[in-house]
Parts: sequence; structure tokens; C-alpha cells
Amino acid sequence: MDKIEAVILANGDYPTKPLPLQLLHEAPYVACCDGGANEYITKGHLPDIIIGDGDSLCDEYRERYASLIHHNPDQETNDQTKAVQHLHALGMKRIAIVGATGKREDHTIGNISLLMEYMRMGIEVRSYTDYGVFIPCVGTRTFPCQPGQQVSIFNFTGKGLQSAGLAYPIYDFTTWWQGTLNRTTGDTFTIEAEGEYLVFIAYPDQH
Repeated sequence: MDKIEAVILANGDYPTKPLPLQLLHEAPYVACCDGGANEYITKGHLPDIIIGDGDSLCDEYRERYASLIHHNPDQETNDQTKAVQHLHALGMKRIAIVGATGKREDHTIGNISLLMEYMRMGIEVRSYTDYGVFIPCVGTRTFPCQPGQQVSIFNFTGKGLQSAGLAYPIYDFTTWWQGTLNRTTGDTFTIEAEGEYLVFIAYPDQH
């Protein structure tokens, strides 16, 4: 991804590993989903905006930082998507998400799968966890890596899936588990496909 324009802090587990924390610390613009703002502010930081329906923000912060709150009561989508839509409306198209996993597993799966929707909106959005990064993709993509990094591929609409630089061959996966637990063999790997798929690349120190 080119230079990140904004970071969204979701309301999952607060990041603890160096890369997501660095992204959050160096972000030119921080948008907190309302529940995510609780710990971010408690840790001594101030977001540029707090987005959501306000149901997860503590009463003290809701009152003290009322001027930062962009209230969106839409119950047809989640706060992560509300944040992405708001940033997109501001003209931002390169967005990192942190804190989107952990806590309730159904929320985690929803947050991850929504990355494909954001890609279809023309936005480059990646989700950085404490273990690796989720990257929504379409067509042929090449990624830098280190030998031995763990990689998983989740197929959505991809056809003709092939790879170079991975230890195990890939194919047109029909269930999500089939593309998990691959690994890199060099300093780049390539996935060829017609259609959409989601790549997870574990950080080099994760095994």
C-alpha cells in the first residue's frame, strides 16, 4: 500500500504488537469506532473523529468529546464500515484498520469479510492484526515477503488460481480452510486469478 491516509481503530482487542501500534501512532488521521475510542483516549490519545451510533462509548467520553463524535445511527451496517464510508467521503482511499479482531468471533469474521466490500468501493483498505495483515485482492498480485512467512488465501470469486513463490500449489478453493497454512519460499510471492480473494500474511516473527 502507498502512504496510508488514515487509520481506523475498531472495537475489537486493542493492538499490542509493534506494527499495528506503529501504524496507529504515526497515522495522519485517526478515526475511532465509538467503542474503540474508550481505550484509545484512556491511553492518553485523542482521535480526530469518533464514528458510530454511540452505544459503546462511555458516558464520560461521550460528553467530554461530543465535538469529535460523528453520530451515525444506521443499524444496517457496523461501525467499521461507517468509518470507512466517512473517510471515503473525505476523499481518503488508502486506509489501515487496527483492532478489528478479537472479542466476539462473529464480529471478527464480519469485519474481515467486509474488506472485500471496501475494495469494490474503490478503496485500498487493509486490516492489521497482532499476527498479520489481511489484504483484499482482485486479479494477479505480487507481494514482498521473507522466506518462510505464513500465508493463507481465502477465495471469494476467484477462478484459475495459481501461485509462484509458495510452498504448496493453490487452486480454485471452494471452502475457506482449503487455502490456509501455506508459506513463502523466497522474497516475493505471486497469486494469479480472475476474480476476488483475500490474502492473510503473517508477520515474519509469527509461527
